[in-house]
Amino acid sequence: MSYIVDFNNVSTVGLESSPVVEALAGLRAHEARYFMNKYKHEFTVVPASESSETLDYVNRILKEEREIEFAAKPLETSRFQVENIIWTYVFYEDGLEVNVLYTVDNPKKRAVGFKLSEGMEIPKELEEKFKFARQKSKLAGTIRGSFFVIKGEY
Repeated sequence: MSYIVDFNNVSTVGLESSPVVEALAGLRAHEARYFMNKYKHEFTVVPASESSETLDYVNRILKEEREIEFAAKPLETSRFQVENIIWTYVFYEDGLEVNVLYTVDNPKKRAVGFKLSEGMEIPKELEEKFKFARQKSKLAGTIRGSFFVIKGEY
């Protein structure tokens, strides 16, 4: 069952098993606010158990591009197109968010982003491979983020 993320009243629905549940809920709300403000798009998530196709897509890109396979349990996903960009999100139990930005018409503007919820450690799968920049968010506290450019076709 899908859930529209409310960034005015941050909810932990669907994320309750996370040890950083409040921060992860804030991170999810942070994304919802971004899409509403920039694109007037409602950010909707579905349980990972109902979105195997989305998980397979993200896992394939991570594996083929960088040999990354996360041990953390995926809790929710989101996949949608706004303008010429297909956005795909996976929120993991440990507080990690993975997002795929895939432009339909410009292979040079495709990337995978990683965002870490406040209070979580850098996952071992990303240690020493990525440098993380910090960003302050009223909804999510301090977010640490990194990315890599996608070279293949997906």
